[in-house]
Amino acid sequence: MDFIEPLPISDGHDSILVVVDRFSKQGIFIPTHVTCTAEQLAGHFVTHVFSKHGVPNHVTCDRGSEFISRFFRSLGEALDMRIHFTSGYHPEADGQTERVNQTLEQFLRTYVNYQQDNWNSLLPLAEFAYNNAPHATTGVSPFYANKGYNPAISVHPERDIASARARDYVTDLEELHQSLRENIANSSETIPSSG
Repeated sequence: MDFIEPLPISDGHDSILVVVDRFSKQGIFIPTHVTCTAEQLAGHFVTHVFSKHGVPNHVTCDRGSEFISRFFRSLGEALDMRIHFTSGYHPEADGQTERVNQTLEQFLRTYVNYQQDNWNSLLPLAEFAYNNAPHATTGVSPFYANKGYNPAISVHPERDIASARARDYVTDLEELHQSLRENIANSSETIPSSG
């Protein structure tokens, strides 16, 4: 678990909390703020992790104040969740999350607008694309590792769509999906993997 920060403000957010499941390699990308407190971090966990996936047995994070706070450590104890802090000298010890951060940052640099203020709206697509691409370590997509199947992502711009805006949106979405598949495949080839 790590933050990508600071970022240009997008829909009131200036930071992304990245959570990665060690088993399935699933990534969860949560828009937040640089000033995120331990209580707000716990709220993000309840909303985006616990409610959908249950309480993790183990969490690896850096020594940011929101992670080392008494509140967050007490929450970990209460939920029987072990919290492992990376060394201050070796924050890259959570290499899995660092690699996901690199992939997400590459995606955002590729698709963000000139003002760089629309990254928040791109997060769901980035999360979907990341979780639907085969992972070098597991050989299957994180989505498949969790659900046992890959989601359908059929987009048909060639169909007769009455609305020009809808047709353009579908065409753009198909081009984006194709580009994402290529970027993720290239990223998987160039970034070394570790379990």
